[in-house]
Parts: sequence; structure tokens; C-alpha cells
Amino acid sequence: MVTTENLSPTAGLIAGGSLLVDYMLTVAVSVASGADAITSAIPILHPYNLHISIFLVLLLMLMNLRGLKESATSLMIPVYLFIVSTLLLIGFGFVQILTGNLDYHATARIGSPIAGVSLILLLRAFTSGSASLTGVEAISNSVPFFKKPKAHNAAATLSIMALILGIMFAGITFLNYWIGIVPVKGVTTLAQMAQAILGTSPLGRILFYVFQLSTALILAVAANTGFSAFPMLSYNMAKNKYMPHMYMEKGDRLSYSNGIFTLAFGAIALLCIFEGNTERLIPLYTIGVFVPFALSQTGMVVHWKKKYGNNFLKHSIANILGAIICYGIVLILLLFRLRDIWPFFPIIIVLTWLFLSIKQHYNRVAKQLRLQDHIERQNYTGNTVIVLVGNVTRVSVGAMSYARSIGDEVVAMHVSTAETAEKDAEVAEEFADYFPDIRFETVTTSYRNIISPTVQYVIKVAKRAKKEGRTVTVLVPQFIPKKRWQNVLHNQMSLKLKYYLKWYEDVVVASYSYHLKE
Repeated sequence: MVTTENLSPTAGLIAGGSLLVDYMLTVAVSVASGADAITSAIPILHPYNLHISIFLVLLLMLMNLRGLKESATSLMIPVYLFIVSTLLLIGFGFVQILTGNLDYHATARIGSPIAGVSLILLLRAFTSGSASLTGVEAISNSVPFFKKPKAHNAAATLSIMALILGIMFAGITFLNYWIGIVPVKGVTTLAQMAQAILGTSPLGRILFYVFQLSTALILAVAANTGFSAFPMLSYNMAKNKYMPHMYMEKGDRLSYSNGIFTLAFGAIALLCIFEGNTERLIPLYTIGVFVPFALSQTGMVVHWKKKYGNNFLKHSIANILGAIICYGIVLILLLFRLRDIWPFFPIIIVLTWLFLSIKQHYNRVAKQLRLQDHIERQNYTGNTVIVLVGNVTRVSVGAMSYARSIGDEVVAMHVSTAETAEKDAEVAEEFADYFPDIRFETVTTSYRNIISPTVQYVIKVAKRAKKEGRTVTVLVPQFIPKKRWQNVLHNQMSLKLKYYLKWYEDVVVASYSYHLKE
């Protein structure tokens, strides 16, 4: 909204599209990291890392479709478990150092030169690490939900979160340095640190598994934020006619199920494309985060400019600084990680084009449906009902009775092929016995496909009826099995016929359903 109102609708769409993609990446990165935590604890599962990630996405999808609520109670356990276990691990690590039980194995001493470290490497690391701070905006977005005084409580929460984050970051960084952690395939650096600190004793192994469990759970919570944010964003964009209206529909559990499905399958697609590799996903995640951040910060600067004129600087200094940082990160990504982030740009271009096309479509539909001052009303002289007949059954009998009630002219139409000519003649005779007063039209075709001759016949009748000022209704008889799963046992010809017939003007397509009792 900030970007749209202060910059332009197109900029707002770019920000919105970026966030939609980023929520998919949030889920993908979080579950992939969670899978890494699980397989670090249970190495035998490492070949199934991608499968675990996909399973976690599907599990979260089902939970949200069932109506999972992000209540304080449901989030409290994994969040507090992770905070407590991490702080205890850091504290125990420092105790081990002070007591001499954790030896110094740093790969390089502080102040000594390290071969291969360059400014480019540091900038690449900075862009990857900056993504870890992208959740702080959740507090500012949730200010309306805080107890009064809202601003004070939100600021206090943000300060506490910053303190916890700072302690964790500093502690983990120092312990990784002290222990001499280096990247090992199949084991996260956090898992290596926990193993080194907790040791291999039975109690140490138990605590290690608890820590890895807390890590996996907190990452699941992080992934679940996407399942709450994506449906709401898609709802708002659909409300403004930039996305299909189906994203405004709620499921049985009052969740925006279409948004949940889209997010889940988008995340699974990303996991499959990038093979669940977090190192390849994080650059895309970072660019997806900081493009809308940069646009929103710019929008806020413009907002203050509009409100205060030339005195806007003192009000917008935080936004200017934020914009500079965000644009700086985007620039670094463009310069040094373009190979990793290039898919983001064609995706956003396509999404923006789709948003604008959808908006244009809805505007055209509204224009065509809007009532004008002078509406020409059509007075029909009658209704011709064409009943499609395959065989003479109870369904046909019921359909004929219904057709007589809605039309002054009823025609039974049957398609005959070369292979079924003999049987079709029997059908015609049987129909004449039951309905001697209804005209039975047989359309012969040399192909097995009955849809084309049916459509051609209906069009011919519709053209003649239009000249006479009559309507044409095509009645498609069908039977409904007692149990829903039994539908797969029968051909869906009625659905196909209705699909092809609905595209033709001056033709009304209706169904007659006969419900089976057994």
C-alpha cells in the first residue's frame, strides 16, 4: 500500500509480486533448513533431505487447511524451546571454555591474515547474512494487536528480540570461531557446534537431539508464517482485482485454501528445482525480501516529502537510511550474485504483466456487465429443448419429463457411429415406444467422437431458433452415484459436452441429474 500510494501502482505490483515469491521462498528455505537440522542429527536420512522438505511443506499445508491458528499458545512451545536451548548451549559452551574443557581450535587467530578472503567474499556473506534480519518487520506489522500502550509494548518487544538476537549471534559466532567450525557436507555448523560442546556422552547426545529438535521446530514456525501471510496478501491483491477472485474464497475451515494450495505447490516447485539446497535458495530469498523493502522505504520518504515539504528530512532519516541499506544490498546482489538471482527478474516481469492483465480483464467484464440507461430486452416466443440421448433409461425418462415442463418444443438428439449403427437403430425404436410424440433426431458420424457432431447440430438448431425469436436449451442427462468416489468409475461425457457447449452464444446448457439409490 505504501509503495502503491506514494510511488506508482506498477511499483506496488512489483513489491507485491516480490513478496508473493518471497513467501514461497520463505517456506522453501525454512523447511529445507529444518530438513538439514533433522538429517544433521540423523545422518542416515541425509539422502532423503528433499523428501523430508516436501513432506514438511505438505504437512504444514494440511495443518493450515484444517484451520491451524498462529495463537500464542501454539507458537510458545517451539519458540521458547529454541531460545532456552540455544542460550543454555551458548552458556554451557562458555563454561566449558572457562573450565578448560573446550580446547581452542580456531582455524586462524584474530588479527592474522587469511588467504582467499576478499571484499567480494565479505560482501557476498553480508548479503546472505542480512536475510536473517528480515523477520523484524513482523513486530511493526503487528502493532495493532498489542495491548495498550501499543507503541510502548511493541518497542519493548522489539528491544527484547534485538537483545536475544544479538546474544545468540555473538555467542554462536564466537563459539564457532573458538571451536574452529568449518563447512562439512551434510552437517550444519550449528549441529557441529552443539556436538562439540555437548560431547558424546549419553546425556550429551540426548541434549544434542533436543537442540536439533528445537531448531527444526523453530524453522517450521518460520515456514508457517508464509502460510498465514501469503493467503492474506493474495486476498488483498484479488480484492483489488490484480489476482483471480478465487483467492478471496474461504474453505470449509475459514482459511483461504486456494492461497494455501498455491503457496505449498510453489514452495515444492522451488525445492525440486533447487534440490532443497539452501545455499542456492537464500540469494533468491534475499533479493525477494529487499526489493520490496527498498521500494517501501522509498515510498515512506516520498510520503514524508508530501506531508512536510522541505522539512521532511528530520522525519524521514530512518527511512532514508533504510532505503540506502536495502538498495545497497540489492546492488551487491546484482554485482556479485547475479548468477544466483537472475530467475527473480523474469518471474517478477511475468507476474507484473499477469497482474495488469487480470486487472484489465476484470475492468472489461465490469464494463460489459454494468447496466446502462437503456437496456434492450429480448422477448422470446418459445423454447426449444434438445435432450441428448445415449440410451433409453430411467435417466432419459426423467429428462424428457423435465424438458416438457420448460419447453414448448422438445427434440431428442442421438449420435450414431458406424460401429454402433445396429444398436442405435434399436435405441430409436425403443425411444419411439416410450415417447411417440417427441421427435427423435439421429446424427450420423464416421468418427467415434460424439462431441463435434453434437455441437454442430446444436449450433444449426440455435441459428434457426434465433431467427424465429426462440431460445434453445440443451439438456444433458446424467446419473449421480450414491457415493462420490464412484464417479471415477464412469465416463465424464456429460461434463465434456457441457464444457464445449457453454462457449456458444444463444445456447442455454442445463443438466438433469438422476440420483442412484444403491
